[in-house]
Amino acid sequence: MKIYKYPQRERWAELTARPHLDTTQLQATVNSVLSDVRERGDAAVLDYEERFDHVRLSSLAVSEAELAEAEQSVSHELKDAIRLAHNNIYAFHEAQRFNEVRVATQPGVECWQQSVPIERVGLYIPGGTAPLFSTVLMLATPAKIAGCSEIVLCTPPGRDGRVNPAILMAARIAGVSRIFKAGGVQAIGAMAYGTQSVPKVYKIFGPGNQYVMAAKQQVSLHDVAIDMPAGPSEVCVVADDTANAAFVAADLLSQAEHGRDSQVLLITTSEALLERVQQQLDAQLAQLPRRDIAAAALENSSFVLVASSDEMMELANAYAPEHLIIQTADYMSLAARVVNAGSVFLGPYACESAGDYASGTNHTLPTHGYATAYSGVNLDSYQRKVTFQHLTAEGVRSIGPAVELMARAEQLDAHARAMTLRLSSL
Repeated sequence: MKIYKYPQRERWAELTARPHLDTTQLQATVNSVLSDVRERGDAAVLDYEERFDHVRLSSLAVSEAELAEAEQSVSHELKDAIRLAHNNIYAFHEAQRFNEVRVATQPGVECWQQSVPIERVGLYIPGGTAPLFSTVLMLATPAKIAGCSEIVLCTPPGRDGRVNPAILMAARIAGVSRIFKAGGVQAIGAMAYGTQSVPKVYKIFGPGNQYVMAAKQQVSLHDVAIDMPAGPSEVCVVADDTANAAFVAADLLSQAEHGRDSQVLLITTSEALLERVQQQLDAQLAQLPRRDIAAAALENSSFVLVASSDEMMELANAYAPEHLIIQTADYMSLAARVVNAGSVFLGPYACESAGDYASGTNHTLPTHGYATAYSGVNLDSYQRKVTFQHLTAEGVRSIGPAVELMARAEQLDAHARAMTLRLSSL
């Protein structure tokens, strides 16, 4: 951990910098794989599954028999936990439904919006060392509520050719339509372009490594929408001398174990707390199975000692973290000052894990400072707002002269004529 004590504001940009990744060569590799998938479809995906995921598949689709077998192999306790999380995620996102409002902007002129679901969406769920079945719930549940008619999921299989059964169980509970065994860049290409097996989708959601993120960004330039730009996961903890050092250390480590390129940031007004957290980090890190990964992430990370609550919040907002945890005596007061964050966790008991799994909020969030402009995944992510307007004869009289005048001022005479003809007909 890097430790900064009372840094000058000129150094804040350095403190909030993310680890830099040179993706020049990576982009060329990603482009090559995407082009091949676009040209050869299933054959290319199957080839890349053998090359990258080390599994030879005869087909990409997960069968009903595999789904039934997965349901039998997941323990009752885990099924109950998945259902509890799903119910909470459903309740939170159901409450986000759009209420249509009709507005009479002038006599005879009525305008309104309707919320229309994206018909076909694609979800990418990483496998590997941490199969993220919780992300299935986070992405598929709001898609189902929104009314998406087809929810396609791609996830890499293991070397035995099977998908992690908890991923399949979560997909069944959340209402996924079709599941395919495909990972990495080839999965993103399959959903972006469509193959003989995988349908082309209109928007792709989900996390992944730097290759997956690069693939999402490349296909978003021409072919399909994506949820958001994203980088490695991160957390910022804001704490004062009342914070529980063991809780703070646990929160930092729960984020650090995501990956070597993850980042954690502790901002505090208490030097004593900073020292206690360091001690707790050492003790807890030694007990983690993924301690090598977490330790590497901590090398990208910082402890910052500042003089006041004002500076804590200003620095946190400058960092714009994916996850923001506020463990202070006045956490509700500080919460009102949050400007830039993906998801906020308040008080000593709101650990990031709660939001990652089962509180009900979505854990698919903007990283790398994108919280300054992007929201996390929510019900609106799966919908479009289509605007409508209806004019009566009275409406034409109300706004017609203004439309004519403005169109002519922009030298768009055909625009003006469209209204002039209607005025003349009255």
